[in-house]
Amino acid sequence: MMCSTDDDERRGDTPSEGDVTDDQAVSSLFSALLEDSAEDLYEHAPCGYLSTLLDGRIAKVNTTLLTWLGYDRSDLVGRKTFADLLTVGGRLYHETHFAPLLRMQGEINGIALELKAADGSRLPVLVTSTVRTGSDGQPLLIRTTVFDARDRRAYETELLRARQESERERERLKRLNAALQKTLLPPNLVNVPGLDVAAYYHIASVDEVGGDFYDLFPLSAGAWGFFLGDVCGKGAAAAAVTSLARYTLRAAAVYDPDPVTVLANLNTVLNHEYNGHDPRFCTVIFGLLTPDGEGSFRVTMASGGHPPALLMRADGRADYLPTPGGQLIGVLPDAHIAATTVRLEPGDTLLLHTDGLTEAHAVAASAADDGRYGDDALLRFAEALAPTNARDAVAAIQKLLATFGAGVEDDTAVLAFNVPRTTRDAQT
Repeated sequence: MMCSTDDDERRGDTPSEGDVTDDQAVSSLFSALLEDSAEDLYEHAPCGYLSTLLDGRIAKVNTTLLTWLGYDRSDLVGRKTFADLLTVGGRLYHETHFAPLLRMQGEINGIALELKAADGSRLPVLVTSTVRTGSDGQPLLIRTTVFDARDRRAYETELLRARQESERERERLKRLNAALQKTLLPPNLVNVPGLDVAAYYHIASVDEVGGDFYDLFPLSAGAWGFFLGDVCGKGAAAAAVTSLARYTLRAAAVYDPDPVTVLANLNTVLNHEYNGHDPRFCTVIFGLLTPDGEGSFRVTMASGGHPPALLMRADGRADYLPTPGGQLIGVLPDAHIAATTVRLEPGDTLLLHTDGLTEAHAVAASAADDGRYGDDALLRFAEALAPTNARDAVAAIQKLLATFGAGVEDDTAVLAFNVPRTTRDAQT
């Protein structure tokens, strides 16, 4: 069935008189916008336009660019070249790079230059030029579009200033970190008669303070205490724990140098201070050195979850010195800590290290399946090194760390003891 026109109007299917009026207004607006002539669009474009002959003489320039530079049209057209508008540095760049590339490529885009205004001021701009050719393919003239880059230059200047300020702040932070790191390590190791001692600290990143620490200090009755440890984390928080651990270990050793007792005291302090929302802990070996007659030393050590020390004998054997039962220090109120005792004979070397060494990423064939250097590779390294002395052992570890490069992601501390051989021992 057909519907009537009256029904269409009642349903609103045909345009109303008001709708027609609105459409006409929109159409009139578009017509008014399109009435702008091409010449007016050229003259008052939001960017500068100029056309030059092949020798660079300005043949045409729009009002926008004239306004930016403060010139009259007669000042430029037929009188100046595009290069005349450039600064000294800009002209040099135009002659050596801009113009040759434009001749070869036919166009060049987004080149940052500075134009000289009539009052002597400089206008930073971005320039794009194309070569217009005739029907025979021969170049006729050069068309150039100029964009005002003052806002961009201001942004880049501010960005550069912020970057320079950031670099200065980073250098300042490096110096502060280096100064703080020095306070966490002994300036010099004490002299132990009859024992050669060497140590080394490898910093993985200068941007953060590491948590590794070591020390060697005298105790009463001809004994010496030593420790080497690693606090979890990095930065100021780790440094605070490191400082607390160092001074607690030294103070506890004065009252009772038994290694198990010393670590138990440290465990109590850390667990009490850092058992809240930000728990902190460390791994550490504490040891006691005492002369044992005939040039040898007795070493008693206790470990709190720390990697075992390496013992390199005078006869060329090398193996880890296990410290069973050691738990992380600061995690549990009553950590189980066990001690072990070893005798260092003339020619023997004891090497302690933090896990930054074995957890370093190595590209060598000796690396573990996960790419880390690992305990097995370090043991083979020690076997090839033995017999050795403290200085040579630490120097060898230092060279080994250097081969890993950026693969060393964590700081590494190394502490070594060696009982030197006497002339009689060497002859034997």
